[in-house]
Amino acid sequence: MKLTLHHINLSTPNVDQMADFYTGVLGLAPEETGLPVLEKKKGYAGDVAFVTDGRIQTHLAEKDVQAGFKTGHIVNPLSQGHIAYRTDDLDAFKAHLEAKGVAYSDWGNAAVAGWRQIFFYDPDGNVIEVHQADD
Repeated sequence: MKLTLHHINLSTPNVDQMADFYTGVLGLAPEETGLPVLEKKKGYAGDVAFVTDGRIQTHLAEKDVQAGFKTGHIVNPLSQGHIAYRTDDLDAFKAHLEAKGVAYSDWGNAAVAGWRQIFFYDPDGNVIEVHQADD
């Protein structure tokens, strides 16, 4: 059950402006490989730009304060953004959270085809994603 930092998600009302800033000012490159396939018919249909430093992705996602309601999930990862980790064993990680008494929202593959995702809060209310890519 190894975790590695995969991406940081920033929620924004203006995806194009943010993409221009992160590429033009910070010098990040548009990400072209390993992109998630968004499931736009399952509750979140926002635009997303993907940029990278060559190692870690930044997802610039259109803010949607209603995404949790639309998908029936308690944790909304698209209202304030989140930090995301990839694991090689999501089921073991969920069992770990349960043993620690940490509640989580299991989004399955409602947002991204080929990724099973869970979201939960840290003690300060920051949203954390842990996902496993299907083989």
